[in-house]
Amino acid sequence: MKITQHLLAYGRVQGVFFRESMCHEAAKLNVTGWVRNRLDGALEALLQGEGEQVEVLIAWARRGPQGACVERLEISEGEGEYAEFSRLPSA
Repeated sequence: MKITQHLLAYGRVQGVFFRESMCHEAAKLNVTGWVRNRLDGALEALLQGEGEQVEVLIAWARRGPQGACVERLEISEGEGEYAEFSRLPSA
């Protein structure tokens, strides 16, 4: 079943290739959506796909790439339809 989840990651999540790494992981898992840095220092993402694949990507996001230190990950329901996974400009 397709699900959509909105993530906010806090900690050392910018300047560690988090967005690029998440794009790579999403492609491996066939997850669509987007990721971007936020001006407040957080990382924001929207993940859409089969429940199991989205959960695997959320588990990855709890750790992030090498060099990241995720202190807190907030997860809520997301919405919209996405055909690919995109890296969006900071907002």
